[in-house]
Amino acid sequence: MTRRWTARELLDLVLDPGTFESWDEPIDLAAYDADYRAALEEAAERSGTDESVLTGRGLVRGRPVCVLANEFGFLAGSIGRAAADRITSAVHRATRERLPVLASTASGGTRMQEGTPAFVRMIEISRALMAHRLAGLPYLVHLRHPTTGGVYASWGSLGHVTVAEPGALVGFLGPKVYEALHGRPFRPGVQTAENLAASGVIDGVVPAEELPTLVDLALGVLVDPPTPARLPRRTDTREVGDVAAWDSIEATRAPERAGIRELLAHGATGTVQLRGTDEGERDSTLLVALTRLDGQPCVVVGQDRSRQTPSHAMGPGALREARRGMRLAQELGLPLVAVIDTPGAELSPRAEERAIAGEIARCLARLSSLTVPTVSVLLGQGCGGGALALLPAQRVIATENAWLSPLPPEGASVIVHGDTEHAAEMATRQRVRAADLHADGTVHHVVPEVAGESAADLAVAVAAEIAAQLRDLTAPAP
Repeated sequence: MTRRWTARELLDLVLDPGTFESWDEPIDLAAYDADYRAALEEAAERSGTDESVLTGRGLVRGRPVCVLANEFGFLAGSIGRAAADRITSAVHRATRERLPVLASTASGGTRMQEGTPAFVRMIEISRALMAHRLAGLPYLVHLRHPTTGGVYASWGSLGHVTVAEPGALVGFLGPKVYEALHGRPFRPGVQTAENLAASGVIDGVVPAEELPTLVDLALGVLVDPPTPARLPRRTDTREVGDVAAWDSIEATRAPERAGIRELLAHGATGTVQLRGTDEGERDSTLLVALTRLDGQPCVVVGQDRSRQTPSHAMGPGALREARRGMRLAQELGLPLVAVIDTPGAELSPRAEERAIAGEIARCLARLSSLTVPTVSVLLGQGCGGGALALLPAQRVIATENAWLSPLPPEGASVIVHGDTEHAAEMATRQRVRAADLHADGTVHHVVPEVAGESAADLAVAVAAEIAAQLRDLTAPAP
């Protein structure tokens, strides 16, 4: 059974020993009537805290953070006016002091004893957090059991990265309230951390004991500066292009070829993988991660060829996940790396009804308009609009065998010749190869491939080149 942590226990667990500095002013009880004042005094004695929220500053693995910690033992963690003002004040201070904010919630929502005046304070909390985010500062959220109501619908749902503890009840409407209102229980399992992670609402399920490690990894990307290059960059200046187009296509379709997962496994450090759109949609054919490629912090959005099959093609949800990654990169001031490796986007009535064409267009528009450094990587297959959606970056690199085409060569052959027998010929005629794309100016740099090399070797070479391009894009102007 998962341990349920109090606010003070959580602060002791997550923060470096002896580093917590409280920002909380004493609560003035004089404004409350005698009955409510007595309830607040009893709650304070029972919980050991003077309100349902503790705020302050501390260090996590040496990095300063502002912390907001909910105490469920104080009137079910409910947020009254004093608690809301405490949160808002702390977030404003964190913004002034340029500190990341780490919030851990455990609450039934708005404090019913205070009603609407407390309820509307959620607006001020949300406004303060959005000002914090617009300042380019990280906001990390850890949802504890239970987190419901106005807390979940405001500061519990505005994180750049959001996780929940195992088995936590997380939902807008409390299940007891639902049953009382409707005369039947809530469908089991809906409001669980595990289901929300699987549905793309939150990024993962993380026990409190692992929270310091997660925060360390996330802030390692979001806060720490770049570090010197360590991976060997391929400086082979030989001419590329003597490989036949069809040979390249077959090479990129090989199951053992390096993909986005190999790139992160062998060329990246400190990776925090995000999950879904954070709006209730998830497509495993695309991966979003905060990571460091050869020391360069960045947001990666990458098409995962290993998860794309004829029965599970890359759908509109994957492109919406990609746009989440683009939004995070822009907001946090991090470079964006887009990795292309797809046999093609989903072609189906369902995809049409879920705006596949619109999502391709929106990815093109969003990536084209980012003001942070951007690098696109044509890693392997680059088929159709789903590939084009991640192409328009400031720098485009390609592996030697990578290719880009409007349709699979077999499809182009059917259109022109009425059969698939001319696929190789069409690939050559359509100039799909990396060498052709480089000659035409679409690709800026080609990473040479070595015959017989492992997927890990190619992944390292690609990571080194991405990092080199990012260093060049982020270098101070002379």
